[in-house]
Amino acid sequence: MRRLLIAVRAFFLVLFNGAVAARVDLALRPGNEPALAPSVGDGRAKGPAKAGEPAPAAAAPKPSRPGRSDALSLLAALQREGRLIDFLKEPLGDYDDAQIGAVARDLHRDCGRVIERLFAVQPLVSAPEGSAIDVPAGYDAARYRLVGRTCVPPARGALVHAGWIATKCETPVWTGGEASLWVISPAEVEVS
Repeated sequence: MRRLLIAVRAFFLVLFNGAVAARVDLALRPGNEPALAPSVGDGRAKGPAKAGEPAPAAAAPKPSRPGRSDALSLLAALQREGRLIDFLKEPLGDYDDAQIGAVARDLHRDCGRVIERLFAVQPLVSAPEGSAIDVPAGYDAARYRLVGRTCVPPARGALVHAGWIATKCETPVWTGGEASLWVISPAEVEVS
């Protein structure tokens, strides 16, 4: 069960962290596999130590930094650079539309920069909205969502929304400690 949990965790780390993915890719290349020590119950017997040869010393485990969800790191970047959470948590009933629009303009610009820097988002389909496009047979449902009448592709239809695709994924690396693992934005204190 422990190995299954490690495999799932490794999957998501590789999926959302480019640095981890690069290290795993390097480790999985032929000739780069680390020497694995046999574990209890894995069916490999430990051979007798050769006379005069010291037993291999177990490597001291490195103290690991606490892990943080990439989603929290993204949310922290959107708050830090665009004040997204401040905007979303603020009750808007006491503000007029012009005030909200002025804030939304800055929020749109600043959060857009964060998304562009971390993900380099591009349209998934390069055709303009309203143009006719072909959906191939056996299409990937993550790439196309068919709306309107039901059909079995191949099909031709009008592009309603071009979709979005990330061309990179570089979420910020967490460097904090365990006590602030869940902190999205620090409290700001003006000292007088």
